[in-house]
Amino acid sequence: MSKRFLILDGYDAPGRAALEQAHCTLAGSLYLNMLTAALPDAQADILHPADATTTMPSGAGLGDYDAVLWTGSSLTIYHTTPQVTRQVELARAVYEAGVPSFGSCWALQMASLAAGGTCRLNPKGREFGIARKISLTDAGKSHALYRGKPACFDGFTSHFDDVEALPHGTPVLASNRVTDIQAAAVEKNGTSFWAVQYHPEYDLNEVAGLTRFRAEGLINDGHFADQAALDVFVAELEALQADPTRSDIAWKLGIDQDVLDPAMRQLEFRNWLDAVILV
Repeated sequence: MSKRFLILDGYDAPGRAALEQAHCTLAGSLYLNMLTAALPDAQADILHPADATTTMPSGAGLGDYDAVLWTGSSLTIYHTTPQVTRQVELARAVYEAGVPSFGSCWALQMASLAAGGTCRLNPKGREFGIARKISLTDAGKSHALYRGKPACFDGFTSHFDDVEALPHGTPVLASNRVTDIQAAAVEKNGTSFWAVQYHPEYDLNEVAGLTRFRAEGLINDGHFADQAALDVFVAELEALQADPTRSDIAWKLGIDQDVLDPAMRQLEFRNWLDAVILV
């Protein structure tokens, strides 16, 4: 019997419009693509909980799903706006309903905040493009999320905020120099929410689009010297996506199979499916 998933696209309507203008795939669609690549017969509904016009399932309605998938977002999780608080309340309802979750970036912050942790503006600054040298902790090395994953790897990323403190008793599974908490498996009321701060659902084209989306800020904070340098980076990402054998570009950008190989890049998601959903 096929599994049924609820995909929660964390972007609000202006955020989704800005992504489309930058030629990015919408976050919900990215998760749907990753899901159907792993489980071709999966059923999924994509909803937008930031939108006041979206009617969200609750209680028994959430129980109709085998799992919930949470995407990234351009919102700020510690801002108490309706677009944010609706999602935090929904995350708590998902915990209460006993439905397991998986997600990336915004999702790790949501998993933590809804279960009693805290989030913040990362004092080490923006992490963008490639999160370098993500290293598994001792807890991560023995956790099912990272079965078959190298002890140190790179991942696609784009975030300003991070988790300041996980809920009591929740171990950090991965970390790097920029972001202290790169992954965790949060539990509340006996319900699990496995999440990573980076983006296994991205590919090089998505990072290129996000570079266009964030261009002004990336130049202002020194990631690129000017617009011309940013444009070169975007063009190189798109060229490497079109032809992954371009070792000249991969070498220049310091990109390897950690992110070029979808099977390795999305291994955490598939491990979650195997350990939590398909058992």
